[in-house]
Amino acid sequence: METKPTMMHCDMETGVCEIPVGQATTEETNIAAAQKPIKLLYFTDPICSSCWGIDPQLKKLALEYGPYFEVEYRMGGLLPSWEAYGGRDVNGPASVAQHWEEAGAYYEMPIDGDLWLEDPLPSSYPPSIAFKAAQLQGEDKAVKFLRRIKEMIFLEKKNIARWENLALAAEQTGLDVAQLKSDFEGKAVTLFQEDLALARQLGVRGFPTIFVLDQNDNRVLVYGSRPYEQYEQALLQLHPEAKKQAHDTAYTSIFAKYSTLTTKEFAVIAGMRTIEAEVYLQELHTQGKIGKYASKNGALWLKQ
Repeated sequence: METKPTMMHCDMETGVCEIPVGQATTEETNIAAAQKPIKLLYFTDPICSSCWGIDPQLKKLALEYGPYFEVEYRMGGLLPSWEAYGGRDVNGPASVAQHWEEAGAYYEMPIDGDLWLEDPLPSSYPPSIAFKAAQLQGEDKAVKFLRRIKEMIFLEKKNIARWENLALAAEQTGLDVAQLKSDFEGKAVTLFQEDLALARQLGVRGFPTIFVLDQNDNRVLVYGSRPYEQYEQALLQLHPEAKKQAHDTAYTSIFAKYSTLTTKEFAVIAGMRTIEAEVYLQELHTQGKIGKYASKNGALWLKQ
């Protein structure tokens, strides 16, 4: 597949992982209406640190407004290759390592930048294509697969451009690995190219980019990592009838919905400060009620 080199500049102040301006256009396109009244057209990338940073907000949005919206995931192609790389503060794998350490602290999400010193990815295209292949086996499984490969790269320092790691994630999330491999080498490549084309049509220049759309193709753009209230207000702007759903904040209910959570994710969902959530979750772990994967820069808490 032909690719163009891109920069991978992730700015914590703007909350955006950018691609070069020259790669995006502003051509508009009509997008089919969703079954639910609102669609979140979400352009992302498996290695986008800013996208990992908004996972807490999106989980809370799903709990409070889930009946009103669905998410359509599109891959954006953040890092085609390092060849002829022209980044700004990020100009190679070693500088990504430092940036990731800073991003993890900023977003309060565990990110281990040592991956980029030990086994750097040559491209984010393989995991992106693998996600498109996973979608062919069902959206729910694909979303679980995307979550798993993000855990692998941000916490476990696993190079998710390597097929063996993608295959392991597929097996762990209930995908047919042989079918995934076939689609990964075939039709998923075309689907990924279609995602890139749509991103160019819509003028997407960085990630996360979320177009909040109603059934009349009215849209509100939420660009970059933003506070929860901005996602909520974008939805309510297009669908004022939406009513916030109460959700149970007991840990058993939260882990029944999400089998793995970072401390920040649990804190946002439960309405706690991060430091309070850390103490509470550690107590639950000590009591044997939840599991824990400890990474260098934070834990992943696991449903028992």
